[in-house]
This record gives sequence, structure tokens and C-alpha cells, in this order.
Amino acid sequence: MIGLNARVASVRTLRWLVLLAASLGACLSVAAIAVPPHIAMALPDARLSGAGSFRWFGMRIYDAELWVGSQGYQPTKAPIALDLHYLHAFDGKRIAQRSIDEIEKLGFGDANQRESWLTAMQACFPDVEDGTHLTGVYLPGTGVRYYRDGKVLCDIKNPQFAEAFFAIWLDPRTSAPSLRAELLGAEHAP
Repeated sequence: MIGLNARVASVRTLRWLVLLAASLGACLSVAAIAVPPHIAMALPDARLSGAGSFRWFGMRIYDAELWVGSQGYQPTKAPIALDLHYLHAFDGKRIAQRSIDEIEKLGFGDANQRESWLTAMQACFPDVEDGTHLTGVYLPGTGVRYYRDGKVLCDIKNPQFAEAFFAIWLDPRTSAPSLRAELLGAEHAP
């Protein structure tokens, strides 16, 4: 009789552990996709569209997440947030220059506009280190609001610049097409 009671207790304990593990797994998966507070404020109905990593000669430079609202991804029509989690230290001016180089490759703006945009980014973008999050929130018809680790850095109020900036990652002609596909999800990629 003692052996039977021990087995019943073991089965109950096992069931409890399985339920606990399932509950913890659900909590962990929800926590893994929780909307960062600064993104939730900018996009109250935000959901993760996709995520991926940018690599340069095989080295992971940053991880990226694209957050969209209830309208999903609609270029130039709906707000979005792009969060970059840097895995190395970079000078803010270098990030700005790399951004303007990509914008130029995509054919956005004329030389005077790009110079103005570069100056605005250089004034805004901080130096980053391993672990820094830089987030850009696209505000249709207005421009971009930038955050560093959830704190507002600056606003660049220029709709043309905003479109050009997010095109770096989301335009079909991007220099990182696999990252674009991961950010937009397979159903949106050409």
C-alpha cells in the first residue's frame, strides 16, 4: 500500500511540475515579446513584425526588431518602430555617416538634403557600446523620434528624411535583403 501511495504522489508531483513548467514557459515566451515601454507609448497597439541580425563580414553588428501597429507595415502611412540592439561600440558620427551612405545608395534626396540630414543625425546620434538600444519611431507626415535605451534623444521633423531613413532597412533595394525579409516577415518580402 505504501508503494501505491508513493506512486500516486509521484504522479501528482510530476503533473504539478509539468503544469509549472508549462506556465513558466508561457510566461517566458510572453516576456520575450513584451513591447518595450517607449515603443508602447509611441505605438499603443504595437506588435512585433519580425526580428533579425545585421552582419558585416560574418560578424554580428546589431540585432533589429520591427514593431508595427494594428495596421501592420504600410510604408509611409502607418507608424512603426525599429529597435537596434548594438553588439559593439561605435561612434555616433560614424553611425550617421553610414546611414547617409545607405540613403544615398538608395537614391533618396539631393546632395543638399543629404548634407542637412547628415548634420541632423550627427547632432542626434550618440556613441553606442555593446548593449545599447537605439530606436527610431516613424511618425507619418512628421518625421522620426529617436530613443537611446528607452529615453528620448531627439526628433527630426522631416517626412522625406524619415522615409529615407527607414528605407535603409525596409526598401526592397536595401543592402541587407535577408534582414529586411526577417523584419517584415516572409509574407511581406518580395
